[in-house]
Amino acid sequence: MRYLHTMVRITDIDRSLDFYCGKMGMVEVRRSESEQGRFTLIFLAARDNESSGRSHASPLLELTYNWDPETYSGGRNFGHLAYEVDDIYETCQRLHDSGVTINRPPRDGRMAFVKSPDGISFELLQKGAAKAPAEPWSSMANTGAW
Repeated sequence: MRYLHTMVRITDIDRSLDFYCGKMGMVEVRRSESEQGRFTLIFLAARDNESSGRSHASPLLELTYNWDPETYSGGRNFGHLAYEVDDIYETCQRLHDSGVTINRPPRDGRMAFVKSPDGISFELLQKGAAKAPAEPWSSMANTGAW
């Protein structure tokens, strides 16, 4: 398993980048937009990580801007911790067998979500290309929120 990033939701891209980059000194390393999902993702690295050429290997901060306005409360602005795993199905099966609820099953062979005992969301991402859809995951429904 490899730690990838921490995600926080933001309500204003310009104001957030002014704080994270302008004031805190972080550096934007990549950005993507999803028309279908109606969100923008902005990945930041600490300046020392970015300038050393290691930003891709160092944990990043993901700023998520949802295009549809939402009021965040109760920690909803903190999204999740993300980890890359060698085998998403094996990892989810091991967690499931040990009593962990798979909140968002890896139906796509790429991504799953689970929660810690304290309600912190963990995104599990398949290393490399997505695996082919497989049961029981491809027909398993979401459980709760993540």
